[in-house]
Amino acid sequence: MEKNNSSGNPEALGPETVLLQPIVATRSSFYYLALVLLGFTSLAFFAWLYQIRRGLGVTGLNVPVYWGFYITNFVFFIGISHAGTLISAILRLAHAEWRRSITRAAEVITVIVLFFGVGSIIVDLGRPDRMLNVLRHPNFGSPLLWDVCSVSIYLTASTIYLYLPLIPDLAILRDYGGKYTWLYRLLALGWQGTPRQRRWLERGIAVMAVLVIPIAVSVHTVVSWVFGMTVQPMWHSTIFGPYFVVGAIFSGIAALIIAMALIRRIYHLEGYLKTIHFHHLGTLLLVFALLWFYFTFAELITTYYGHDPAHLVVFYSKLTGRYAPLFWTMMVTCFLIPVGILSRPQNRTVTGTVAASITILVGMWLERFTIVVPTLSHPRVPWDKVFYSPTWVEIAITLGFGATFIFLYMLFTKFFPIVSIWEVREGREHALAEVAERVQSYMPGPETPR
Repeated sequence: MEKNNSSGNPEALGPETVLLQPIVATRSSFYYLALVLLGFTSLAFFAWLYQIRRGLGVTGLNVPVYWGFYITNFVFFIGISHAGTLISAILRLAHAEWRRSITRAAEVITVIVLFFGVGSIIVDLGRPDRMLNVLRHPNFGSPLLWDVCSVSIYLTASTIYLYLPLIPDLAILRDYGGKYTWLYRLLALGWQGTPRQRRWLERGIAVMAVLVIPIAVSVHTVVSWVFGMTVQPMWHSTIFGPYFVVGAIFSGIAALIIAMALIRRIYHLEGYLKTIHFHHLGTLLLVFALLWFYFTFAELITTYYGHDPAHLVVFYSKLTGRYAPLFWTMMVTCFLIPVGILSRPQNRTVTGTVAASITILVGMWLERFTIVVPTLSHPRVPWDKVFYSPTWVEIAITLGFGATFIFLYMLFTKFFPIVSIWEVREGREHALAEVAERVQSYMPGPETPR
C-alpha cells in the first residue's frame, strides 16, 4: 500500500521533529509540578470523602442557598469547554490558516474540562448514587435532564472531534519507534496516509466541525435554562441563553490563551505558537469582552426599569449591598482591564493577552457566583436573612478540580503532540496555493470555469 509523507515516516518529519520532544524527553520539573498538582487532587479527594461521610452540612450550603461553589464551578467549567469546539470548528470551516497550530490545544481543553463540570454536579448531590435516579426515573419535563442529555452528547461529539485529527499523528508516533508503540498502533487504526484515507478523514472532520457548533451552543443554552426556567428573581429571563453562550466563549478563549502561553514557554514552541496567534485571539477576546458587557448591561437595565420589588432586592444586593465587592471586581476584571489592554493593537502580545486572560477567568468565575448566590439569598417567599459562606471542603474541592485539570492536560502533552504535526506539514506544503486559489475565486472579474 502506498504511503503518504504524513503517514508516520519519521525521516520525513523535518522541522516538525521538535513537536515530538515533549513526548520523548521529560524533564525533572515535570514530575515536581505533577506531585504538587496531585497533592491538591489528594486534598480534594479527602474533602469529598469527608463530605460523603458527614453530609452536605459540612459545606456552607443551607436553605434557601442550596447552590454555591459547586454549581458555580459547573457553569464555569462547562463555559471553558467552549474553547475547543467553537474556536477550532469555526476556524476550520472558515479555512483560517493560522488555526493549524492551536486547534488541538483548544480541543483537548474541551474534552478534559467537561469531566470536571460533570464532577461538580456529582459533588453537589452529596450522595453520588443519586445520579442513577436520572436513568431510573427520567423526567423529560425537567431542564436538569436536558442538561444531562446535552452534556453527554457534547462530550461524545467533542471526543470524536478531538480523535479524528489525531489519527495521522498517532501513526507518526507508531512509526517513530518510541515508547508505547502498542498504544499508538491500536489508536492509529491502520492509518497509512493513502489518498482514500485522507479523503475520508477530511470528510469526517468537516462533518464533525459542522455538528459540534450547534451542539456547543445548545449545551450552554440548556445550562442557562436550568436558571431561566425558574421564577427566581433575576433568573427568569429570556436573555440568559445568549448571555451564557457569549460568556462561555469569552472564558474559553481566555483559557486557551493561557494554555498556549504555557505550552509555548515550557516546550519552547515559539516557532509554532507565534505572536500572531495571540494577536488574533486577543482580537477575538476584545470582541467578546464588548459583547459580554452589552449583555450584562442589558440584563441590569431591564431589571432596573422593570421595578419588580423581588428583582430589585437582588439587583441592589449586587450593586450596593453585600455582593457589591464581588460584582464590581467582576466588572473590572471582565471589562475594564481586558478592554484597556486589548484595545491597543500593540498590547496584543503574548504577555498582554495572557494578563487579560487571567483577569477574565477570575472575573467570569465571579460572574457565575454572583448569578447563583445573590438570587438564592433573596428568594421570592419571605425568609429570614441567610448568608452563604463556603467552607474549607468546598474550597479544597474547587482547588483540586483546577489542579487535576492542569495535571491531565500536562499528561496529554506527554503522550500526544499538542500541536498537530500533519496539519502543520500540510499547511507548509499546500496552504499557500490553496489560499491563492480561494482568493482568486472570489476576486471581481469574469467567471472562470473550475
